[in-house]
Amino acid sequence: MPEVEINIGGRAFEVACQAGEEHYLQTAAAMLDKEATTLSSQIGRLPEARMLLMAGLMLADKTAGQDDKLRDLKAKLDDALSELEKLRNAPPPEPEQVQVAVVPDSVTDSLAELAARAEALAAEVEEKAG
Repeated sequence: MPEVEINIGGRAFEVACQAGEEHYLQTAAAMLDKEATTLSSQIGRLPEARMLLMAGLMLADKTAGQDDKLRDLKAKLDDALSELEKLRNAPPPEPEQVQVAVVPDSVTDSLAELAARAEALAAEVEEKAG
């Protein structure tokens, strides 16, 4: 079993771990050291046992908060997946019938005639103005 030296709160500790687990131990020790350093800067020097206890409690509190968030997110994900499954299993909607208005030929002819008259009047006005 490899022995790893970790530093927590400015103090060195020799800790044994499984082969290949050294990185995880170093990461966990860094988290604990961060909390211990915060405690030391706020409170000052503490007995080793008290420092480790307080740092551990601070990490446990953070972990509990993350567990609560994770539980809430899992519940939301379950709700969303349930809703998605309902939508997938729902029958397809009935096709909608869309009616398009048709302009009668007589209206189109009348508009064309009005446009022609307007153009003729515009030409006449231009001729008189010019």
